[in-house]
Amino acid sequence: MRTPIAAVITPPQNPNFPLPPSWETEVRELAPNVYAYIQGGGPGKSNVGRSNAMFIVGKENIFLVDALAAPLHTKAMVAAIRRVSDKPFRFVVNSHYHPDHVFGNQFIPDRPDVISSPFTRQQVLPMVSGPAHWEAQPGWANGDEERRILPATITIEGKTTVYAGDVVIELLPLAPAHTYGDVAVYLPQLKVMALGDIGFFYVAPFCISGNPSEWLKVCDRIEQMDVDTMVPGHGPVGGKAQLAEMADYLRVLRMEAKKRYDARLTPGAAAADISLGKFDNWVGPEQIVMNVVRFYMEFDGTLGPAANLLGTNAAVQEYNSIVRGRGAK
Repeated sequence: MRTPIAAVITPPQNPNFPLPPSWETEVRELAPNVYAYIQGGGPGKSNVGRSNAMFIVGKENIFLVDALAAPLHTKAMVAAIRRVSDKPFRFVVNSHYHPDHVFGNQFIPDRPDVISSPFTRQQVLPMVSGPAHWEAQPGWANGDEERRILPATITIEGKTTVYAGDVVIELLPLAPAHTYGDVAVYLPQLKVMALGDIGFFYVAPFCISGNPSEWLKVCDRIEQMDVDTMVPGHGPVGGKAQLAEMADYLRVLRMEAKKRYDARLTPGAAAADISLGKFDNWVGPEQIVMNVVRFYMEFDGTLGPAANLLGTNAAVQEYNSIVRGRGAK
């Protein structure tokens, strides 16, 4: 997002429900020559901007799904991949256009082709202009890295099959969902899928530019597929149970938001009034504000691909005011 959203006060944990698990940064082998790169998170550990990737090592090269957010993130991932294979990178799929999945494109060695949906490419193009270097930030960038945002060199509009040695790789446009240009990567022989941000496991889904009810339909479609192992955009490796749980978050929030929409509460007041039970303890519970805004847009017929930054910031201000009035900091 090119216009920042105001900071949301993090709501307190719900003492009536257990905390979700924590997970560590790791490379995990999912099947022969197929690996997930997971960035750690969990209760008390922010997972904002710390996304995951998947890579397939073929006979001659490496196929990568998502490139992470920042120079130090991507360089750490490349170093971890190099401990598995020194083969060149051939393709990088960008599952969607959000910065934590595309800003690392420039730091993948070997100048691989970048693949995305046409919508994702169009959203990345305006990001290309900007400062010449990355701003120094601990754990993100040293400040001397050149900043070059790379859009896709190849776009796909339908199911597309690529081969990495004997591994069949199906690129599946599944949109709208988290955005209006999501692409999942499915390995049918191995029953493995990289979801991008169609999947948030133990992390609150991020709906600011998505279509939440259509996202639920995509989850239902994946449920019918022959998949055992899923790499989410955020959270640990999981499967259908974890995807179904994330879908329950969206279903519960849709129901609760509709009650308050019908009662004519504003989005900020509605978000402050809603409790999501066990989901209150997921990483990033403050995402409820932008998610309620998105459902309200769905209810009033104004939903589209663009984020409602003005409305979201207004909701954040109201939400923060209500939460502060309860004594939260």
